[in-house]
Amino acid sequence: MKLILISSSSGIEKEVEILTSMFEKGLQTLHLRKPKYSTPKLKKLLQSIPSQYHNRIVIHSHHNLVLKFDLKGVHLTKSHKRRRLKTWFTLMMIKRRKPDILITTSYTKLGNILEAEKQYSYVFLSPIFDSSTSKYQAGFTEHSLLGTLKKTPYKVIARGGVDIDHIAKVQELGFYGLAIHSAIWNIDDPVTEFESYINKFKELGIPAE
Repeated sequence: MKLILISSSSGIEKEVEILTSMFEKGLQTLHLRKPKYSTPKLKKLLQSIPSQYHNRIVIHSHHNLVLKFDLKGVHLTKSHKRRRLKTWFTLMMIKRRKPDILITTSYTKLGNILEAEKQYSYVFLSPIFDSSTSKYQAGFTEHSLLGTLKKTPYKVIARGGVDIDHIAKVQELGFYGLAIHSAIWNIDDPVTEFESYINKFKELGIPAE
């Protein structure tokens, strides 16, 4: 099952050191989400991360950087999907140079993941669980998730309210994987907390991809 980490949306102290340690401990997919970063600032961050881990990084903005770095993929936000022509042209150029690059996106409605018009490598669906750090609540019932996940053509990642206690439930519901964010970045020692997820996967006998 896929274990994805979404970065802190802003810069944090010793971020490169923290991310590098997580890669060393088994992180296979990092979604680098920095909505307020300029292209030069995001480029500088990528340059600071050891190059052997670049192929584990999916970027949420400044997608042309995948032509300068050996990255894993690009994620399309709502704003990207609204700018259809520009996004289509950018993806066309990227795919021409890097045909195996991953393309991902996010949804908040079950109906979206039943549509097969656009083919993504995988998609996020949220919110799946009640959040312990904010006011939002789970957006779907277990019954509706079970039925939809059996029908969808997409590989669906559980996002929103996900913490270590939800790993077994995410697998039981039929998700392709889970994405963690606040459960890591709201902890004083995010590296140790991430390692606990790796260990929990092992304890449950679930391979962490």
